[in-house]
Amino acid sequence: MVDKRVLPLAVGGLAIGTTEFTIMGLLPSIADSLQVDIPTAGHLISAYALGVVVGAPLFILYSVKFPPKKVLMVLMGIFILFNGLSIVAPNYTLMLLVRFLSGLPHGAFFGIGAVVASKLAAKGKEAQYISIMFSGLTVANLAMVPLVTYVGTHFHWRWYFAIVTFIGLLTLLFLYTWLPSMEGKEESNPLQELRFLKNNQTWMVLIITAIGFGGLFTWFSYISPLMTGISGFKPENMTYIMALAGGGMVVGNLLGGYLSDKIGASKATTILLALMMVSLLAVFFFSEDKTVSLLLTFICGGLSMSTGSPLNIMLMKAAPGSEMMAAAFLQAAFNVANSAGAYLGGIPLTYGLGYNYPSLVGVFMALIGVMVGLRYMYKYDREKPARVKTIMVN
Repeated sequence: MVDKRVLPLAVGGLAIGTTEFTIMGLLPSIADSLQVDIPTAGHLISAYALGVVVGAPLFILYSVKFPPKKVLMVLMGIFILFNGLSIVAPNYTLMLLVRFLSGLPHGAFFGIGAVVASKLAAKGKEAQYISIMFSGLTVANLAMVPLVTYVGTHFHWRWYFAIVTFIGLLTLLFLYTWLPSMEGKEESNPLQELRFLKNNQTWMVLIITAIGFGGLFTWFSYISPLMTGISGFKPENMTYIMALAGGGMVVGNLLGGYLSDKIGASKATTILLALMMVSLLAVFFFSEDKTVSLLLTFICGGLSMSTGSPLNIMLMKAAPGSEMMAAAFLQAAFNVANSAGAYLGGIPLTYGLGYNYPSLVGVFMALIGVMVGLRYMYKYDREKPARVKTIMVN
């Protein structure tokens, strides 16, 4: 049975995942309504990602001294406010600003939430509790993104933001009702919170995330033209294909948490990145086969979410005393991975190569992650791991 204390974090993940990923399927409708072309409307995605990168460290830097429950409620309040304003934003310029502001609480919510989830867990179950929080993100991809995309397409795209705002309100209610009160770090010094950046161990985890994990985004960023142009599926099948990828994400997220608790976070991460290499290589060679392509969609979807929990555990151990700030930087690194994967994966396409070639770029990105992961294991797994500082639960 799932511990209800961590469920508010999962519901928050559902809200955040829905607002982050649904917009990709509604860009043509949004572009038409706001009277801009689709590439210009795509800047709304970039604006949100920029908000994540900017907001994650800033919010945590000045909020670690306050009780985590109150901080999470404030962050969700900001999320609700700006997604609510997206319902009525009258033009592209204001929508761009609102999307940037909507992204500000994203990374801090997951950063603080990951630390809180690990503290709620029994010893040896930390990664599994973090994976429960991220399960909201996976369920968003499995169910909410296809559903909200359908609603936005057949009614109006502004319903997308109305639904996200409603889920945010539910999250706020559940945080107030179920999340236990916890002590903040009243003695916190902002500069001390950043001292973990002097640690080589920290940078190894961030490199694994930004480059190694980014390999999956070379595939995911171009999944629609890959499946329609190479595998031969019809465009109307993409809703079901994305749901299949979302199903893989649900399984992979839980598997990553379980594997991390069983064999250790760094070993689990390295193994999963190695499997990512193999899967992306298979995408390159076998995407013309529809059946194999669907199987690989499920597998790659699973691997895309499987490293979230172990990477969080690795960075918490690398930053004792600054776990929340470290987790926020990890969220920024995930967004760097998103951007880097899309950009580097697109390079072969500019030379006229097929849509299976981005995954080949991803193989080399994942290889870098594996190499850094092996180095991490060699250097740090033989040392006594640092304990994650305890936060008292009332």
